[in-house]
Amino acid sequence: MELDERLVQVIPEERQIRLQQLEFYAFIHFTVNTFTDKEWGDGTESPAVFNPTKLDAEQWVRAIRAAGMRGLILTCKHHDGFCLWPTKQTGHSVANSPFRGGKGDVVKEVSDACAKYGIAFGIYLSPWDRNCPVYGEGKAYNDFFIAQLTELLTGYGPIFSVWFDGACGEGPNGKKQKYDWPRYYETVRTLQPDACISVCGPDVRWCGNEAGHTRTSEWSVVPARLTIAETTEGKSQKKDDPAFRTRRIRSQDKDLGSRKALADEYDLIWYPAEVNTSIRPGWFWHAKENGKVRKAEELLKIYFNSVGANATFLLNIPPTNEGLLHENDVRVLEEIGAYLQKTFAHEITQKAAVSADSAAPDCGIENALTDGYEAYYMPKGCSAEITLRFSEPEKLGCLRLKENIRMSQRIERFSVDIENNGKFKEIYSGTVVGYQRIVRLGGVTASALRIRIIDARTEPTLARIALYGA
Repeated sequence: MELDERLVQVIPEERQIRLQQLEFYAFIHFTVNTFTDKEWGDGTESPAVFNPTKLDAEQWVRAIRAAGMRGLILTCKHHDGFCLWPTKQTGHSVANSPFRGGKGDVVKEVSDACAKYGIAFGIYLSPWDRNCPVYGEGKAYNDFFIAQLTELLTGYGPIFSVWFDGACGEGPNGKKQKYDWPRYYETVRTLQPDACISVCGPDVRWCGNEAGHTRTSEWSVVPARLTIAETTEGKSQKKDDPAFRTRRIRSQDKDLGSRKALADEYDLIWYPAEVNTSIRPGWFWHAKENGKVRKAEELLKIYFNSVGANATFLLNIPPTNEGLLHENDVRVLEEIGAYLQKTFAHEITQKAAVSADSAAPDCGIENALTDGYEAYYMPKGCSAEITLRFSEPEKLGCLRLKENIRMSQRIERFSVDIENNGKFKEIYSGTVVGYQRIVRLGGVTASALRIRIIDARTEPTLARIALYGA
């Protein structure tokens, strides 16, 4: 079988499509570390330190929704082993804390707030537990972990993401645990079949760093062996290392899915990337970082390099020890939301006469003018020219392109041109489109815009073309 034929046979599961359609969602890191001023707890913290006297999960959800986010993933248990729900598996939880008089359940409050405001809810559960006495004892700990995972997957409504990391160090007994990943995955698939298993899992791929740096070409069809790398104990993080949080993508990891990279690969999967970083230098709240919240402009650059480049964006916003998102973080989230709302407020596609140089039967260019995968544009060959012509010059803000990823990722190379005075000029060239490519046009004025699909693995598709005015 030829390479291109093999590549386009790889398509996403519906749960992967649904997660990618969320595009931008929040990470909430919250545990005893919030009260001890640490990034990683060691498992010896007393539950008595956990007492967020003003906790308001609805405030969190309103703030992330204002930023344009559509989901929230909560750290239900971090490496310290402290549980934000009254688990029956250990006393190291909110049930033995002063929070809500020992009757509280942070997971429930957050899942209820998400449901109220239409935000998808996800869970993070650390496999590494520095408090559990049977950590490192094989099946005994795996049974314990599965029991906790089952509580979370059966008690808090629909879950869109189960987020695992590969952190693996010693437990309180000095032993390391061999995680039973297949059993963990089976539990998720059985109890929440619509949930994606992210990062240390088969559904969503970590971009490779925690700084928000992205690849120029973020492919979704990649070697299946990438799932193994994230679950290998030798590659896991074993200590809190600030350098790890700021490292960039290594040069050898920059091309994961081009034809050249996949020429000798035969075990391929659909494994889209997620870009994760924090709004602050740390993942947990520290008072000394209140003045170090990243600016909206920096985070918006990450947004367009992730959401706008065939990945999703998971942004961490840590609550304070009162249980609220800090006003500085909230202000930045509001600025991000206002910018995105303005950017996509004025679609001008409908003002243009749209044409294509060829189209396969029933796959005309008009199919790409509304969102969805049921109808799409496809040319007769592996290249195409699509022109949007205006009756008078328009000021152009950005262009959104989407492939019909139910038919895989096909486009290899494309360009965008603008016309003025009867002549076209190339202003952008790229490789990956995939789920979505957002091309920022910077307010340039043009009488026409042309999209050239220059190379594709087979006949390319476009499920959506949307042009926005500046």
